[in-house]
Amino acid sequence: MGIADNIRKLKSELPSTVELVAVSKFKPVEAIREAYEAGQRSFGENRPQELAAKAPQLPADIVWHFIGHLQTNKVKMVVPYAHLIHSVDSERLLAEIDKAARAAGKVMDCLLEIHIAEEQTKQGFTPDEAVALAKEAGRYPNIRLRGVMGMATFTDDREQVRREFRSLKAVSERLSFLPGCDTVSMGMSGDWPIAVEEGTTIVRIGTAIFGKRN
Repeated sequence: MGIADNIRKLKSELPSTVELVAVSKFKPVEAIREAYEAGQRSFGENRPQELAAKAPQLPADIVWHFIGHLQTNKVKMVVPYAHLIHSVDSERLLAEIDKAARAAGKVMDCLLEIHIAEEQTKQGFTPDEAVALAKEAGRYPNIRLRGVMGMATFTDDREQVRREFRSLKAVSERLSFLPGCDTVSMGMSGDWPIAVEEGTTIVRIGTAIFGKRN
């Protein structure tokens, strides 16, 4: 199946309450345009340079999600284009985004990345750190915390993945004291059905739409 067929299939299987973010990292502008013409509007990039290069070439109504690890010195490349930054993994990064958003004259929607996987390579806050930071959210007037993001362990153990997704949903519920903080970003091409069952509001899917990376 082609890109358009893949998108239609996924949208027919996803609940209306779950947003599909098409992960277009490493994919050419032509592939994104093909997905756009099939009705897809939300796209995810994980490299600042790639987002900054692609966004001006594509329709203005695309909703860009930044989903990759973000270094503080690259924040200024992302803030002008991103509608939602999923991968805030430190307070230092949050402060830098706040500063760049203030300079850009916008309020930046962000998710706190929570470390839920049993892998040391994954970044993110502990649940308690995320709650503590959320309580101090007023210190960052140009940030709007919208919820949490997490990546499960890369494993064939579906029950482990389910436990990890469930733990992320639990963190989201602990942050519900913040107005509008109700977004849960979890689930990719290999595990999105479990994420949907465990209460995600965003799935980030690349391979199942665009095919394997070259």
